[in-house]
This record gives sequence, C-alpha cells and structure tokens, in this order.
Amino acid sequence: MHIVYHCVTGCHSSSTAAAMHLGLLPIDNKPSYHDLINVPFYDQLEEKDRGRLILRGTDDKGNKVYTLSRKYIAHFVLPVVLDTWKIFGQSERDLMLINTQLSVNGLMKFGGYLSRSLKLIKIGRPLVAKATLYSYNNIADIVKNTKSLLN
Repeated sequence: MHIVYHCVTGCHSSSTAAAMHLGLLPIDNKPSYHDLINVPFYDQLEEKDRGRLILRGTDDKGNKVYTLSRKYIAHFVLPVVLDTWKIFGQSERDLMLINTQLSVNGLMKFGGYLSRSLKLIKIGRPLVAKATLYSYNNIADIVKNTKSLLN
C-alpha cells in the first residue's frame, strides 16, 4: 500500500500526519514542541518541492508513506496522481490519498506563510509548530482513521 498525506504546502499537517504514521511522533498524546520541530521533514519543503510525491518512510506493516504539496489545486493534482498510478498498471486499491488540510487552523496558515513563503523561519516556525500542536488531535484522528482502513 502507498499512502499519500497531502495538504497545501506539504510542510505541516501532512508532514505531522506522516511522522505520526511512521511512529516518529505519538498518536495518542501530544509531543513536546521540540519533538515536533525535530521531525526531519517538518517545515522543510521549498517551492521546488511543490507537486512532488516525497517518500517519508515505510511503516511497520510495509506501507510506503509519502507527503505531497498540492497547493490550492487538489482538484487538478490528485486526479493526475491517480491517473499516473493507473497508467503504470497499479491498482487503485494500493493507493490512499489522504487530505490533511481540514486539520489546518488559521495560525498554522499564518506561521507557515511566514516560514515557507517569506523565509522568516525564526518567527514562522515557532508559530506554526505551536499552532500544529493546537490541531494535533485532529491530525491524529486522520492518521488513526487511515490506519484503521489498512487493517
């Protein structure tokens, strides 16, 4: 199975979900601020990474876990991913596209904008990380639901 967590930037909600899925962050309780920002791929993507499937690792059941920055055009990007998947003879049953954008709050958007778009990382990263912790349970629910579908 290939699991793609996707959001606008691929930096925060989808990266947090991928880290939870892979066991880098806990699912049942909030990590510390430092545990979150020490995830190797949290708040790290650049503009050149948009639209790319980035393998984040393999889970304990052998599933490949990816993140995808699809900006505000999910309605274009996701069908391309799915059609390409089919062109290469893969079954739709082996691909899960998981939207994490619904867990994003306003502070995450603002902090992410400061950090990733304006490159004000010293201001933006702490803000987006604290905001991610506010939404952590919502992200965890997405991951729990995804994992339940794998059983």
